[in-house]
Amino acid sequence: MNSISNEDKKPSCDSVINSVAYRNGKRLQDVTVEDISEVLKEPDTFVWLGLWQPEDAYMRSIQDEFGLHDLAIEDALTAHQRPKIEQYGESLFIVTHTAQKVNETIEYGETHLFLGKNFLITIRHGASSSYKEIRKHAEERPEMMSKGPGYALYCVLDSIVDNYLEILHQYTEQFDAIEKMMFQNTFNQQAVQQVYNLRRDLLSLRNAAVPMEDICNQLSHHFEELVPKSLRAYIRDVQDHANQVIRTTDDMREMLSNAMHVNLALVSVHQNEVVQRLAGWGAILAIPTVIFSLYGMNFKNMPELNDWWGYPVTLGVTVAGCAWLYWKLKKSGWL
Repeated sequence: MNSISNEDKKPSCDSVINSVAYRNGKRLQDVTVEDISEVLKEPDTFVWLGLWQPEDAYMRSIQDEFGLHDLAIEDALTAHQRPKIEQYGESLFIVTHTAQKVNETIEYGETHLFLGKNFLITIRHGASSSYKEIRKHAEERPEMMSKGPGYALYCVLDSIVDNYLEILHQYTEQFDAIEKMMFQNTFNQQAVQQVYNLRRDLLSLRNAAVPMEDICNQLSHHFEELVPKSLRAYIRDVQDHANQVIRTTDDMREMLSNAMHVNLALVSVHQNEVVQRLAGWGAILAIPTVIFSLYGMNFKNMPELNDWWGYPVTLGVTVAGCAWLYWKLKKSGWL
């Protein structure tokens, strides 16, 4: 079974993206699956195997070569696993959620990892970028790769969390635009819909980052035989970045909720101001309405009905009353 060295190509039927042996931190050669068990016997050597959605039969052959646990293999064959870290004998099985921007939308996938003393297996499911650049970056630091597959694991976890931060930066730009729309005194249904969608997206990103923080916490405090003390500072750095994603998403979700409440309050205040103005003008118009309706009843004996000054006086009293009431309402802020 021939391995494929180019990670940008679509996986073949055996799903191998890359299968490489390293000794003392330096790349030796690509290895076939059948030779892996022999290569693992060599001192100071480890194998980094990259897979993409492998089939059941192929994973069983991988199990035989690496001596993996049945339960871990069953989980690795099934996508939509919850993020976790579990120890099976002398190896770890880790499930992480990955985030990837695809056609202006964020899609989530999974990366399953097997970590042993002399091997690292990465299995990608769903939306996930190629790990070619990660491997290239790791190979450029042979002094770190000489520490074993724990450093390769760090590089993968760090790349996953960096994608979280990149997506979070995009959400921050959306947040700034939506926040400006919310601080208006008019109701904007589109802005409210965008707030809901962004809060939902932030929650999805947070749900991916929270388990990563726990995974890094366990890696930095346990499993010293697989993750040397010299690498724990690097793992804690990934943990800090995951914590940054969690705190930022929490803050943004809370601020979006507060912005929505502020928008509703501004709309309510604006509506109250409109009601006040209408009530004020209604009170002013009530004065001529009462006076004119009174003189419109056409009774024979009404005051000043036959006097020449009755009409101008009535108009004057009406105008004066309206002007006085307008002044009072304007002074009180109703108009």
